[in-house]
Amino acid sequence: MIAGQYRSRPLRSSPGMEIRPTADRLRETLFNVLTAGNPAALDGSVWIDLYAGTGAVGIEALSRGAAQVYFVESAPVAVKLIRENLGSLQIAEGFEIVHNDALQALRQVEAKGSAADFVFLDPPYRMEQAYHHALEFLEKSALVKQTTVVIAEHEKRADPGEEFGSLTRYRKLTQGEAALSFYRHG
Repeated sequence: MIAGQYRSRPLRSSPGMEIRPTADRLRETLFNVLTAGNPAALDGSVWIDLYAGTGAVGIEALSRGAAQVYFVESAPVAVKLIRENLGSLQIAEGFEIVHNDALQALRQVEAKGSAADFVFLDPPYRMEQAYHHALEFLEKSALVKQTTVVIAEHEKRADPGEEFGSLTRYRKLTQGEAALSFYRHG
């Protein structure tokens, strides 16, 4: 973890898996942007960590004050890894692991009447269409309020796009071969 309650605590990953955790430096940049000038900006927030992998982004959000994180992951090995990482940090509440395909999981969370303050999506880079499907769904979903920030981590050379209906990119940051695109309703 980069900062917050669980800072300097390592997370487990599985070598050889198709899980590519968000690099520490990129994750630090993400959270610095979201909390710029206001360290308490994430307090009480609701997150959806879509394609959660190791759970690093969602756990970082919890570490920095998020009230609820939905970890969405379809791979059983990754779900086990998220559980292990949460357990090793003794995080017992403030989260739900939704073991399902991304769009089905979003429908499940939406059906609960939840709305997110932040949605982070980071599908395997080779799954370029996953960005479009998720962003198109989120644009129409009740999960995304006017103030919700949707962040897509992607390869710098594989840009997901500028807009999806009223969901419009307002910022793009590049670090090495990775990039973060920030969207909200325009």
